[in-house]
Amino acid sequence: MNSADTEPPPRSRWRRRLRWLIVLGLALPLVAVGVVATAYAKLSRNVRHIEVAPQDLGETRPPKAPTKAMNVLIVGSDQRDGKNAKYGRRIAGERTDTIMLAHVSPNRDNALIISFPRDSLVRLPACRADPSKNLTGQAPHTGMINESFNFGGIACTWKTIETLTGIHIDHFVKVDFIGFKGMVNAIGGVEICVPQPIDDKKALLHLPAGRQTLKGEQALGYVRARYSLGDGSDIGRIQRQQMFVASMIKKVMSGETLTSPTKLYDFLDAATKSVTTDPDLTPGVMKDLADSAQGLSAGEIRFITVPWRYSVKQPGRVEWVQPQARTLFQLVAQDKSTKNSKLRSGQIKTARSRVQIEIRHSAGKASLATQVAAALEQRGYHISKIRPGSDPYPKTTILYSPNGESRVPTLARDLKKGKPQLVSRGTTSRLILTIGDDWQGLKPMRVSDSEELTGFDATQDSCAA
Repeated sequence: MNSADTEPPPRSRWRRRLRWLIVLGLALPLVAVGVVATAYAKLSRNVRHIEVAPQDLGETRPPKAPTKAMNVLIVGSDQRDGKNAKYGRRIAGERTDTIMLAHVSPNRDNALIISFPRDSLVRLPACRADPSKNLTGQAPHTGMINESFNFGGIACTWKTIETLTGIHIDHFVKVDFIGFKGMVNAIGGVEICVPQPIDDKKALLHLPAGRQTLKGEQALGYVRARYSLGDGSDIGRIQRQQMFVASMIKKVMSGETLTSPTKLYDFLDAATKSVTTDPDLTPGVMKDLADSAQGLSAGEIRFITVPWRYSVKQPGRVEWVQPQARTLFQLVAQDKSTKNSKLRSGQIKTARSRVQIEIRHSAGKASLATQVAAALEQRGYHISKIRPGSDPYPKTTILYSPNGESRVPTLARDLKKGKPQLVSRGTTSRLILTIGDDWQGLKPMRVSDSEELTGFDATQDSCAA
């Protein structure tokens, strides 16, 4: 008997293959469901929760908007014990390095992220003590906004932001140093642009100038660095944090991440390990939010800093500018867009947030240069560097290259006196403002000139500024 006699007829072989295909067709979805269920269960176990009791938020909370908009309080913890001990000197308690409020539209097609300067001098509400968590509680007083976290924990910060803004908050997310590094590493790093070399021992950061991708320690150092960059203010750091988060969002929302199950899972795994939330913000809620926001583009995610000015009562602290800040809060509380509101100035062709400035001063004008930098930052400009010049500057000038020409009118409109001067061989889009002996200050802001309420979106390239 030859081998041909032992083989089944062609029709039989075809039926056998068909049965295997049917079995595989039924089995693969079941396997996929099992994998997804296992992954979901693991991600669920990663998230830590803190219960925020209703009595912690007070009896007169702001009303929730009559829409399905969602407001999420985001805080970055500066706790420096355990694995976080190496990030600066040890400080008793825990404060918030970063305070943001994310407002997600009812249709999940746009989002607004508001940053609150941690040096904001505000009226803080009463918060109860919690001995089980070593929280002493907070008496009503005027102080820095980040004190609430130290005295009353996340519940007190939640109550503080609601009290100050009149915006009803639905959930909170707390991110720590170690977790932030994990999220950045999971997507292969985040691209940023450094206008000047950085050498910051406090932030454990040493970077050359130029475009580069930061991971782990470098990424954390960059968003935490303060005194070695720009004018050394917290506002400058907030601007860098916003730009970094915008770049990170672009990376996460890119095809490079979303179409890679491994990268996407690694990011979600790192993200859920690094956050603490209220019990109601479960991975299921996060998944539903992500599913409903699939059409959201980076261009529809905007960043805004609460309008502010330096305090005359306490040097080094900032105060919120009214009525601009109140208007911003009302728009968010009522779920109205700031992007298309009448508050947006139509007279500035290039937004201040897209203009980067280097300030130069002659001997004896260092203090004035710092004040000028602060005033320009209040209006939304990015200050890349303040440095002394080698020669006296009799005239205030705006030095620019052909690549920066479109940005000159924006700055020139804000100066009482300053002559633009082309540097034909230059290549940077950054403007150089020299503080001359004829310096007269900035023009007053018009009531209608509230560009800071429009902010910038997540498509902005930090290297293009």
